[in-house]
Order: sequence, then structure tokens, then C-alpha cells
Amino acid sequence: MSHSRAHRAALTAALAAAGALTLSACTDGGTSGGGGQTNFVSSNSGISTVAKGDRKPVGKIAGDTLEGEALDIADLKGKIVVINAWGSWCPPCRAEAPALVKVAADTKAKGVEFVGLNVRDRDKGPAIEFEKDYKVNYPSIYDPTGKLIISGFPKGTLNPQAIPSTVVLDREGKIAARFLGGLSEKQLRSMLDPVIAEK
Repeated sequence: MSHSRAHRAALTAALAAAGALTLSACTDGGTSGGGGQTNFVSSNSGISTVAKGDRKPVGKIAGDTLEGEALDIADLKGKIVVINAWGSWCPPCRAEAPALVKVAADTKAKGVEFVGLNVRDRDKGPAIEFEKDYKVNYPSIYDPTGKLIISGFPKGTLNPQAIPSTVVLDREGKIAARFLGGLSEKQLRSMLDPVIAEK
């Protein structure tokens, strides 16, 4: 094989690998589940939900926020929690940020707390700038390696499998709904409103 052909083959392989990484790292949505036997349903809107009696508790999701404060999701039990996995490098994350900020402000009085999981930002600077640019009014746990996405969501649950992903926890800290990809305000409200209405 000539040097230029070998170089082209290596370049093609590298581009294919980069494309696969891009698809898994930053997606526009999907309906895949968490593996194993599941009790959730996915709608045509891409929102997956779990019936109240079939929900499983989220695992330990705790760490320091981008501002350096300790935050543990377990301390928010009794509230509905919206967890949004995002990165400053991700275009769909930028597109959905205004909807998240608006709904977070609109639902706070109804007992809803929003928490970000900032992943794959190698340093905090770009993520902090993102929060300033989009006026993000809720904390984000800094998780550069994405370990909380893996360890915090038990197998077979609605885990965030892409960036961005949004998961709603009910008042008992159980996983009620998930959306993979960048979402609109309408999609966010349609996954959150039924959980708010629960008694």
C-alpha cells in the first residue's frame, strides 16, 4: 500500500470514529431504553415515561457545582427534580437552554428544582460562561468524566444516554420521565406537568 493510500485509509478511519463519537456525545433525540427488562414507554414525541408503581429510585448523584458548592440530589427529596445533562460544547444544549431556564423559573413555586450535570467540559471556564450567557438560574454539578451519568442511574432505568438528556424525578426521588436530545419548552412541560399533578 502506498504512503498516500495508507494516509487516506487512516484519515477515513479517524473521521468515522469521530463521527460515531459526535453522535453519541451530542444528539437530537431518540427513544432507546436503559437495557434489560424495562417498564417504561416511549411516545412519538421522544419522551419516555414510567408508571408511578414501576419507578426506580435514582442512585447517588452528588458533587461540587460549577461554583464550588456541594450538592446532593438526595437532599432534594420531596421536590420534583429535573436533571439536565449538558456540555458547553454541545449545540443542542445551547438551543434548549432558554426553555430550561424559563420552565425552571415558572415551576419553582410548584416545588420543582432543576439541576444540571455538566459533562465533558475539561475545565469549568466555558461551562460558567455558558451559564452566564444563557442566564441559567439553577446549579450544575461539575462531572467532566460523565461518571455520575453512569453510576447515578441503575441499569434498566431511564438513564441519560446522550448529551443533552433530561430526566424528571418524582417527589420520592424516583425516575419518572426522560427525553434524549435537545428539547423544547413544550416537550419539557409535557414531561413535567403530569409529575407535578401527582398526589
